[in-house]
Amino acid sequence: MDTIDFNQAEQYTLSIRVGAEGVVAGVFNPLAESSSQVLQVENLPVDESLSLTANVRQLFGKHEWLHSRFRHVNVLVATRRFTLVPSEWFGKGQEAVFFYHNHPWQGNEEVLGNALRTTGTMLLFGMDKSLRLWLDGQYPEVRYCAQVAPLIEAFAAQSRLGNTRKMFAHLRREYMDVCCYDNGQLLLANSYPCSLTPDRIYYLLYVWQSLGFEQERDELHLCGVLDDRDALLSGLREFVRQVFVMNPPQDIDLRSVLSFEIENK
Repeated sequence: MDTIDFNQAEQYTLSIRVGAEGVVAGVFNPLAESSSQVLQVENLPVDESLSLTANVRQLFGKHEWLHSRFRHVNVLVATRRFTLVPSEWFGKGQEAVFFYHNHPWQGNEEVLGNALRTTGTMLLFGMDKSLRLWLDGQYPEVRYCAQVAPLIEAFAAQSRLGNTRKMFAHLRREYMDVCCYDNGQLLLANSYPCSLTPDRIYYLLYVWQSLGFEQERDELHLCGVLDDRDALLSGLREFVRQVFVMNPPQDIDLRSVLSFEIENK
């Protein structure tokens, strides 16, 4: 925190990740060394007796610097409630039609969309209406995206390195997002509810086999919350030779969103 001068906040980008597992705020200083450009400045565990909006308001009440005027403000919504639609199929005003075809209706929810240029798709996701209304009041120029959106784009770019197909798994405490590619072409992007290592191994190997990935040649890359890292790696490497942990494994979303062009639809 002492490396950030919030009197110069207009030069910085603030990225906030909100979700059931907590609220994380990161600040980007474009003048800093590349290794320290993204700083995780606060991690607030969720009080389950309060709504997500109340939790975010609590964080803002504790930290005056969050009220600074930043150059850009990004809000990443950590949610499993997302769906992808090919861009050529999508038309303005069809967000709810497509979204609720794949997810059950939920009250106090607004459906937003992010255009994913690299994969040629529109990513639709649900966000709490009251939370958006409150954040709009704090940051008039705020930009919203699903947490998985910048990850899909960043993983697509990395998947073009080499000539193997690649699977990327971003682990959260209660679920994981899985993205699979063939030289930049998106094959699958889905979320799986799992918190135990055996369940994670099962889902990853199930997707691996379903897509016909090669056991000896293709690659599996892990990131996110890797509390049970050793057991996860050991279990996966019994079946997949090329398993890697990305560096750094955490907060890849906060870094990736900096180069992700957010256009809320």
